[in-house]
Amino acid sequence: MTEGRGAISRRNLLKSGAAGAAVAGSIGPGGVALAQAEAEMPPHARVNVKVNGADHSLDLDTRTTLLDALREHLKLTGTKKGCDHGQCGACTVIVDGRRINSCLTLAVMHEGAAVTTIEGLGTPDNLHPMQAAFVKHDGYQCGYCTPGQICSAVAVIEEIRAGIPSHVTQDIAGKPPLTTLEMRERMSGNICRCGAYSNIAEAMAEVAGVKA
Repeated sequence: MTEGRGAISRRNLLKSGAAGAAVAGSIGPGGVALAQAEAEMPPHARVNVKVNGADHSLDLDTRTTLLDALREHLKLTGTKKGCDHGQCGACTVIVDGRRINSCLTLAVMHEGAAVTTIEGLGTPDNLHPMQAAFVKHDGYQCGYCTPGQICSAVAVIEEIRAGIPSHVTQDIAGKPPLTTLEMRERMSGNICRCGAYSNIAEAMAEVAGVKA
């Protein structure tokens, strides 16, 4: 079917309508509001934390996790990003004496907190006893999970000594015994893809002063 001179085909009509709608949306009130929203910076907050004994004041997007604040803003890349879902423990750090998965917590939640990462436990020339024990017992293979493993291991021994029970503590009213069973249970949230669990247990037993 031919169209008369000056007639607009259905296809061209739809094209012109879509183009007009796009232009109207981009310059109309709704389009302006959308452009302004996209241009706005996300909410930021000043977060003051003490990391490995040093004070830091960070201007952070309020959605920033503690893990990303440590790695991206403070360049402390010893703490690893593994699953990013709190399931592997590679991101474990010690906050105010307690071990946490830093990928699951926002940095703004830790205003004024004292954070210890693997870099704060020891140095190549002066290893923390747990670091030295991991080396001695080969408690790592690829090494990716090792920083989280060591931070967790240090905190686990302190948890037991502080009398905090676990799922395998038989008498929760009493002080839990410092045994490999207790330590293994508490370390279950730290996954080693290389399977160096027995070596890790031996390293922890040495530091704790118990029989592996």
